[in-house]
Amino acid sequence: MNLVEKKRDEELVFDGTLLKVRRTRVELPDGREAFREWINHPGASAIIPVFKNGETLLVRQFRYPLGRVMLEIPAGKLDPGESTLDCAIRELSEETGLVGGEFVKIGAVVTTPGFTDEVIHLYLCKDPVPGAAHPDAEEFINCLRLPVAEVFQRIAEGQIQDGKTVTAFLLARLQGLI
Repeated sequence: MNLVEKKRDEELVFDGTLLKVRRTRVELPDGREAFREWINHPGASAIIPVFKNGETLLVRQFRYPLGRVMLEIPAGKLDPGESTLDCAIRELSEETGLVGGEFVKIGAVVTTPGFTDEVIHLYLCKDPVPGAAHPDAEEFINCLRLPVAEVFQRIAEGQIQDGKTVTAFLLARLQGLI
């Protein structure tokens, strides 16, 4: 059976600083019509910093939609015209102060395709060098340095639930990078 839905028309319901909410009328594979409400996102990059001693650096950040502090890898949205690697390098520096090192793309994750087109590109940075963090004005972040093995333990225990973080660590492990 053909599963493709055909776009008939679309309206912009909300035009925010980061997100755009759209309502699209589609033709279903059987010819009927339906509406899809979805969020248009510019995309993002996220990065696992890994030090020579087998440790990594995660960020603690309050996430308003969940109402709690989350433990995650550094990440952020793509700026217009910015490459996914440049975004990863910028976000690592802004959120943690870490610079330099060897960058390896480990994959990408489609976060929640039921309601957004967001794709997060995942990187690993080997042997970054410490520097001064310079987060965005509205970003309040604490960093936590942990052994990579402890990150996997926290994932297994449900203490780390962020999807991009879990996916990045699993992909890096599958590729033999950590």
